[in-house]
Amino acid sequence: MGYTHATSSPHAWKVTLYSLYARTRLGYLFYQRQVKKARERYPHGHSVPQPCCFPGVKILPIPVLSNNYSYLVIDTGSSRAAVVDPSDPLAVQAAIEEEGVMLEAIFCTHKHWDHSGGNAALCQKHNSCKVYGSALDAIPQLTNPLADREKVSVGCLTFEALATPGHTVGHMVYVLDGEPFGSPPCLFSGDLLFLAGCGRPFEGSPETMLASLDMAMGLGQDTLLWPGHEYALECLTFASLLELDNSALEQKLQWAVQQRQEKRSTVRHGGPLAAAPTTPAPHRDPHPLAGMLHPNILFHGGFLKGRGFWEGFQLPARGAASVRGAEWLAPQCPSTLGEEQTYNPFLRTHRPELQEALGLWQDGGEDPDAFRARVLKEVRRRKDLYQAT
Repeated sequence: MGYTHATSSPHAWKVTLYSLYARTRLGYLFYQRQVKKARERYPHGHSVPQPCCFPGVKILPIPVLSNNYSYLVIDTGSSRAAVVDPSDPLAVQAAIEEEGVMLEAIFCTHKHWDHSGGNAALCQKHNSCKVYGSALDAIPQLTNPLADREKVSVGCLTFEALATPGHTVGHMVYVLDGEPFGSPPCLFSGDLLFLAGCGRPFEGSPETMLASLDMAMGLGQDTLLWPGHEYALECLTFASLLELDNSALEQKLQWAVQQRQEKRSTVRHGGPLAAAPTTPAPHRDPHPLAGMLHPNILFHGGFLKGRGFWEGFQLPARGAASVRGAEWLAPQCPSTLGEEQTYNPFLRTHRPELQEALGLWQDGGEDPDAFRARVLKEVRRRKDLYQAT
């Protein structure tokens, strides 16, 4: 196919480069180069991750490439496991061997090589492993195409696939049902949603992306967010330029700066109160985000089950029995969807303060969702310009 004069525009060049990456062997070669460089630069991973444990399930973030995350999700009772978006098969295999588990499933959010590049090697190593994803995306080694809201079990773990087009036409996210373990739902969001950010709509409109984000937000405020990339500091810095008087955003940015200075992953409990003393602190009034967080994230064997989320490293729940003398560990969990709504501009398209900051007002008779899509498009435009500077 010949090039047209239109390819001289910056947008057209981006479309051409994306097509080369997503649809040709050049994309795979670029991915291989990414893997090689990342292994040399970050022999132990780009960040220091922390596993998150609930009774019966363990979630292990695996830092891969220069800023990606894969996730090993383990049914601790049966030692059966699934991995989400295995970018670097060597890093994932090392985690599998260290944990001593059997890999039964690969859940791929989408076709891009930085999320699917390890599928082939892992399937070679684990003959019975199945690869799940959308048939609408050309996912390598796909064995079990999934429909929207289809469920898959791995041991005692139940994952639900949700179609979230926009970043790619077949993008899917996976929701781990936390109810059997006394935990909140866990959203493995791929490139739909990041801490304080969201993926570019390469293969969808702002309206499509907005509908996918709305679907994710319908999962509930206590849902834990496990994103596909370590973009927190960049996204929070950009968001702070839009909303200058957002105190939740300011606190989160300060926390992220400290985390990244120490090369610590932001895929852990994301609140500014994450630093934990080893003995209980005196009672204080609850943090304003405490109501958005699930009470059972702490459990026996390191954490305490059934009490307030902030207990032991910030405050006990009102009326709780004394825990003086007990030792505590801070739960290493990501942010929640409820928390994200307080500072993620891509989830705040309905907020008048963001609309005013962008200089946008709803036209008379304009559909509310059409206006929100217009707001989302403007946030995305500014974010792309911010990345380019």
